[in-house]
Amino acid sequence: QIQGTIFPAPNFNPIMDAQLLGGALQGISCEKDVLIDILTQRCNSQRLMIAEAYRDMYGRDLITDLKENLSHHFKEVMVGLMYPPASYDAHELWHALKGVDIEEKCLIDILASRTNMEIFQMKEAYLMQYNNDLQQDIDSETSGHFRDTLMNLAQGTRMEGYADPSTAAQDAMILWEACQQKTGEHKNMLQMILCNKSYQQLWMVFQEFQNISGQDIVDAINECYDGYFQELLVAIVLCVRDKPSYFAYRLYNAIHDFGFHNKTVIRILIARSEIDLMNIRQRYKERYGKSLFHDIKHFASGHYESALLAICAGDVEDY
Repeated sequence: QIQGTIFPAPNFNPIMDAQLLGGALQGISCEKDVLIDILTQRCNSQRLMIAEAYRDMYGRDLITDLKENLSHHFKEVMVGLMYPPASYDAHELWHALKGVDIEEKCLIDILASRTNMEIFQMKEAYLMQYNNDLQQDIDSETSGHFRDTLMNLAQGTRMEGYADPSTAAQDAMILWEACQQKTGEHKNMLQMILCNKSYQQLWMVFQEFQNISGQDIVDAINECYDGYFQELLVAIVLCVRDKPSYFAYRLYNAIHDFGFHNKTVIRILIARSEIDLMNIRQRYKERYGKSLFHDIKHFASGHYESALLAICAGDVEDY
């Protein structure tokens, strides 16, 4: 059972919410608790209705008012919640590609994990918001086999629901050869299989790979390749196996390896809040012994911490 942490609020009244937000934002000191209570406890479509009611009521844009009244990471969380999912992905990709430094890990997280439909909607949103073509920007801002693999994923042409057991061993053999030979042609074959075959097919391919090589596909990729190309290939494999586990692993790294990489934590919590954040929390606790709730509490503080914990929707035993 795949499950998020944010659901549609019952007895939802966008006009009342807009009024409360207006009061919280227009006051002498911004009432941040009110913002958290409302924006983290409504689903995305409800938040968009609140923004509409807010515009009708005040003649102002809610995102603009949030940006003007808030600061730092708390602002990023509150503003991030106000984007529709596809627009949020587009926003994150744009900043990852066009920022001072390219954020390869952000590109990997998003493009390795999204469905064809999500990729299609994200490309539309990217074009609308930035008047740029996502694939052209990937082409101009990245390079090598990393770029080729991202470009392939950004096409959103993965087969869906189809599996052919008779070709699984053949595909596994190609992957195995690609890990041995490492020529440009082999790298192309490797990414073509990982980017275009259905998840069901790849499950069988990975099993066959294990049978042929006596090695797990992730270990083989880590041994044979390096850099962001290797990270991207591994991310695809992990997402095929279990997306919540992949995101639990990414959150753990972002919290512990980088001294709390705020951008990554915010992006994953917001993007997965209505999809599988509950599952991510469960995997996190199973794998790392501490709850996601506990780790966020340990590293974040103030209203920023409160907002992240509200999105996590932790239980009493998580404290």
